[in-house]
Amino acid sequence: MKTIYDLELSGKRVLVRADFNVPMDDGGNITDDIRIRMVLPTLQHILDQGGLPVICSHMGRPKGQRVEAFSLRPVAEHLAALIGKKVHFATDCIGEEAEKVVAAMATGELVLLENLRYYNEETANDPEFSKKLARHAEVYINDAFACSHRAHASVVGVAELVKDKGAGMLLQTEMDYFHKSMDKPVRPLVALVGGAKVSSKIGALENMLGKVDSMVIGGAMANTFLKSMGVEVGASKVEDDLLDTARNFIAAAEKQGVKLYLPVDFVVADSFSPHAVTKNVTYKDIPENWMALDIGPATTILFQEALADARTIVWNGPMGAFEMDAFARGTMAICQAVASSHALSITGGGDSNAAVKKSGESRNISYMSTGGGAFLHLMEGKELPGVIALGD
Repeated sequence: MKTIYDLELSGKRVLVRADFNVPMDDGGNITDDIRIRMVLPTLQHILDQGGLPVICSHMGRPKGQRVEAFSLRPVAEHLAALIGKKVHFATDCIGEEAEKVVAAMATGELVLLENLRYYNEETANDPEFSKKLARHAEVYINDAFACSHRAHASVVGVAELVKDKGAGMLLQTEMDYFHKSMDKPVRPLVALVGGAKVSSKIGALENMLGKVDSMVIGGAMANTFLKSMGVEVGASKVEDDLLDTARNFIAAAEKQGVKLYLPVDFVVADSFSPHAVTKNVTYKDIPENWMALDIGPATTILFQEALADARTIVWNGPMGAFEMDAFARGTMAICQAVASSHALSITGGGDSNAAVKKSGESRNISYMSTGGGAFLHLMEGKELPGVIALGD
C-alpha cells in the first residue's frame, strides 16, 4: 500500500475520501469536530506540495435523498476556519455543477463536495457513479479509516479506477497502531472487551484468542457468558441464542491458555433509569427482576489487576451503562487504569472513546481509533476493502 508520501501531488487534483460525518445540533452547528481535525495534516500536506484537494464524504443516512439536514455545507465553513484557506463548496458530488467548481479552484484552495449518500449508487458501489466521481481525481487518497470496511464507490470503486493512489496520514496511522498492537505486540497483550452484544463481537473474540495473553470481558455481554455457566442473571440483558457459543468460547480460552476475566460482582438496578434503586451484589446474587448495569467494586479491582502488568492493551466497549452517572463508576475506573498503565493502549469504537473523553483521560491513551466498525473488522482478522483497493 502506497501512502501520500509516495505520490507526486504538485499541480494535480487530489480526491480525498474523508469521514466528515460529524454530529450537529438542531441549529446546524458542529458539536464535535475531531473527525475534521484528524484529516487536517493530510489536507495541509497536499496544499504544501502544490496539490488541489477535492474532498468527498458522507453525512448521516439520507438514503439517496437530498436532505438539507445532512448537507456538508456547515462542514465546508468549519473546515475553512480550521485550515485558514478558502474552501469552495460544490452543491453536488458528481456531474457538471461539481466539475465546474473543481475546475475553477486555484492553488492553495480546497473543494468540498456535497454528501455522497445523496446517491444510493455510493453505497451500492455503482460502477458508473464511481467513474463520475473519479473524474475529479488525478490522484486518489483514502483518509477515511472509519469507512474503509465498506465496499462503497468512494472507498473501493474510485480507487480501482485511479492509477496514482495511496493512504492518507490518518489511515496510515490507524493501520500502523493496529499492527503494533495485534501483529507485533509487546507482551503481555490484554484485550479489554465490553459493550452490549456478544453477537456483534464474537468474531473478534474468537480471532483474538490466538493473539492475546489474557482477555477481560465486561458490559452486558458478560451476562451471556455468566448465564452460559449456569449463573442466574435476573432481568439483565442476555443473548440466549448464544449461550452455547459463549460456553464453547470459555472452553477454547482454557484450552489455549488464555486467562479469561469475567465480572464477580455488579451494580444492579430495579429499572434502566438514572433514578433507579441500585445496590452492589455478587454475580451469584442478582435479584430475579433486577438488571446488572455496571461492574462492581470487586470486579473493578480484579480488572485493574489484570491490566496492571499489561504492555499492550486493546480496548473495545464499555463496562456498563456509563452514559448514566449511576452506572459509570466501573467504566471510569477502567479508563483510569488503562490511562495510568505503562502499556501501549489503543481504544476503538464510539462508546469506548466517549467513555475515555468523559473520564478526562484522552491525552493519556496512546491512540484512540476513529473507526469502531473498521476497528472491529480488523480485530476479526479481516482485511479492509478500502485498504485492499489501494494495492498495486
